[in-house]
Amino acid sequence: MSKETNSKPLTPAVLYILFALAKEACHGYGIMKQVETDSKGKVSMGPGTLYGSLNRMMKAGLIKESQKKIDPDLDDERRIYYEITGLGQESLSAELERYHEVVVLAGQKRLLTKPLAYG
Repeated sequence: MSKETNSKPLTPAVLYILFALAKEACHGYGIMKQVETDSKGKVSMGPGTLYGSLNRMMKAGLIKESQKKIDPDLDDERRIYYEITGLGQESLSAELERYHEVVVLAGQKRLLTKPLAYG
């Protein structure tokens, strides 16, 4: 069994948080706004959901606190930045592969009601 098929599916909140952190470290409020933007408003999380998810994700090794600050002169020193870990990146990749397989299967079974648009 491959690593991709062995990992558990991610919740929508975790998936979108990993998306938000995939390219650079970000603080909580920035993650919350990025999730809202990326999901086109379909995944909205308040501080309780966000920080609960972040804590569980840190315990699972998917993310960690980052020492990097985007602009230390503008940031409040109490602001915590988070970054994706290697395990987090592997989990995100496995989840995207699962989604890809589902979309391919739906296409083969002609279940898609409209063509997919990329880009």
